[in-house]
Parts: sequence; structure tokens; C-alpha cells
Amino acid sequence: MTPRGGKRARRSSDAGARRAGGEAGRGSGRAGAGRGSGSARRLGTPKPTSVIQGDGGSPRNIAGRAVDCVREEWVVEDRWWTGRPLRRRYFEVVLLDGRNVVVFRDLVGGGWFLQRS
Repeated sequence: MTPRGGKRARRSSDAGARRAGGEAGRGSGRAGAGRGSGSARRLGTPKPTSVIQGDGGSPRNIAGRAVDCVREEWVVEDRWWTGRPLRRRYFEVVLLDGRNVVVFRDLVGGGWFLQRS
């Protein structure tokens, strides 16, 4: 079947190479395709932050911004069977400017971290 006008559409010579995973296949759309192993990055990496605690240990101030309310609080305990256990107390809070933020206190190593801002 030919398109209108009687001319056949031509495929570029690198289209087949793309499908075959050749040199032109670097733009294949797969995450990490054509990249070295050192170029991957973790999403949502926790960042150290400063927190002033209120009653019961919940955050009252995060990085100089006042907390309006604590929406949710939970504890995560994982890898307890290894030499590197993970134990964190998370807080989802609303700041006075209306932003939702998730912070946690590392209950093993200490310190506060911003998980999502």
C-alpha cells in the first residue's frame, strides 16, 4: 500500500539499527540505555536537615520553617537481621506556607533527614 501521491515512504538506514540495538539505538527510550554504570542516581535520596523538636519528639520547625501540623507519623524498622539495621521515625507535616514535607529521625545513627519536600 502506498501513501497518497503514489510515493512510498522510505525508512532511514539507521532505523533498523535502532531496533537491532546498534549504535543508533542509544535513544531507545529505556532508562539507562547507552549510559555507563556510573551515571545512575537514586531518586528521593534523603538529605540532612535541621529540626527543632516539639512535645513528644515531633518536628516544630524544619530548616527554619514553622510546622503548621503533623499529618501522619510512622516507624520503619528494616534489615534488623543484618549488621546494618534501619530504624526511622517518619513525619509527614504541613508547613505554614502550605507545603507537605516528609522528614525522618534516624533512630540508629541519629540525625534528621528530609525525604520529600
